[in-house]
Amino acid sequence: MATAAGGVPLLVPALGGGLSIGRLLQSLDGLLFTGSPSNVEPHHYRGEASAQGTLHDPHRDATTLPLMAAAIEAGIPVLAICRGFQEMNVVFGGSLHQKIQDLPGKMDHREDSSKPLDVQYAPTHELRLIEGGLLMKLFGAKTSQVNSLHSQGIDRLGEGLLVEATAPDGMVESFRVADAPSFALGVQWHPEWQVMKNPQSVALFSAFGDACRERASKTRTHDFDSAVV
Repeated sequence: MATAAGGVPLLVPALGGGLSIGRLLQSLDGLLFTGSPSNVEPHHYRGEASAQGTLHDPHRDATTLPLMAAAIEAGIPVLAICRGFQEMNVVFGGSLHQKIQDLPGKMDHREDSSKPLDVQYAPTHELRLIEGGLLMKLFGAKTSQVNSLHSQGIDRLGEGLLVEATAPDGMVESFRVADAPSFALGVQWHPEWQVMKNPQSVALFSAFGDACRERASKTRTHDFDSAVV
């Protein structure tokens, strides 16, 4: 955030109902929803119970789902990565496949956790960008290579979401909120990994940072060269 997007990052605690969303949003110029080893609890999208041993984080769910909805409605720029991408789909009424590796015709998108991190987070498959989409404009290309590491994926696309990119097996890898008043984009992969070594990741974070600074210029009196995210 500080380097590629030019923002001042602040951490939001997972307090659920103990968090005053309205007051928090008055202090921020944008929100980045990160990845996590945990998965969204399936009752949030009317899914079947998770397999035994699946890691969940109900405090995060209780924080991020209402926070993301409120931020997008308020016109606060949002970038959602990995778990955050899946949260965005759930916020808009979509659902998730819990084990895409078990679906016929789908790739195994999981990482090999026995390998070093630089191998785990290396590009794993092609990204196919939708013609005329925001990502194609930012990347200046029709395809890319991404480090998309996940066992869950998009099943039913949320209402009002427009697909920006897919994997070779057809899994949705990115979407944006069609009628959002500001930047509102989700990606399944991890552009934050060694971001400054990847021009397309830099372009993505720069666009998010620009949207945050534009928001700050309209709502704040402080120096908005560095937005608060």
